Amino acid sequence: MADPRSLQADLPESVEMFLAFLELERGCSPATARAYGRDVLQFEEILSREGLSLSGPEQVERRHVQRFLADLHRRGVNRSSMGRKLAALRSFFRFCARMRLITTLPTEGIGNPRTEKRHPSMLNVDQALALLETAAGRLSPAPGGEGPPRRGEEAALRARDVCLAEILYGSGLRVSEALSLNAGRLREESETVRVLGKGGKERLAPLTDAARDALAEWLPLRPRLAAPGEHALFVGARGGRLNRREAQRVIARLCRRAGLPQPVSPHGLRHSFATHLLEAGADLRSVQELLGHARLTTTQRYTHLNLAHLMTVYDKAHPRS
Repeated sequence: MADPRSLQADLPESVEMFLAFLELERGCSPATARAYGRDVLQFEEILSREGLSLSGPEQVERRHVQRFLADLHRRGVNRSSMGRKLAALRSFFRFCARMRLITTLPTEGIGNPRTEKRHPSMLNVDQALALLETAAGRLSPAPGGEGPPRRGEEAALRARDVCLAEILYGSGLRVSEALSLNAGRLREESETVRVLGKGGKERLAPLTDAARDALAEWLPLRPRLAAPGEHALFVGARGGRLNRREAQRVIARLCRRAGLPQPVSPHGLRHSFATHLLEAGADLRSVQELLGHARLTTTQRYTHLNLAHLMTVYDKAHPRS
């Protein structure tokens, strides 16, 4: 299947309207809107084989959606991705119905592919502490990432990596939330950080003592890396805002240096944050607020607690136990 970005020049008006609706009315981030757009445009390519287009959404039938899913299955696309693409189509056609472009939903009656529940890799408490202590202890050059640090940058890079890891694990931020932070709004003595989460929703996330110490070390060294006029808290070796891929390399490098059996992603640190809070007795609603989840069911995906812990809680709390 061709790259859907190749269709951007002939973007149907209905899709343009849909993407604008996602950003302006639904408050979706540009990255989320682009992801929806890629999925919808893949469906557009399937339609084009039959001489159809989303320019005329009223011509689309359920069989076209089913054919799209069958094509994805033949290409080996995993069920989770198929479900996401189907969700994008559902949103698009609901928008079309709202705009009175269609009278029936071609996605009606099509169920999501069954998927296995998967959790991101996470660390236990000892591993998380080992990673953070290793990060604070020494620096190795960044192989294949930002390149070897220039003279005078070693301490700044180490301080940045420690600060990023402490905030991801200590505050449970999404990597996009951490990388969108600006230095001017943070102080070493701050006990919280204001975060712009999904859907443009703001929340206050707590900063641990260790995170504040890491900020106190990083902020004075940040000018050694930051380009003039750059506002980002976390910057790369070239001076611009640190991007997601570079952040993943930083955390993977710290995992290797800590001797962990396998690296985790930045989201794995967020997952560890939530799980460790729950295992220590935090209630689900509080963790939901800390993570910035709109629905409690989303937070529940983080609660794969072991049976022994659950039985301990049961024995202590249930009046008949």
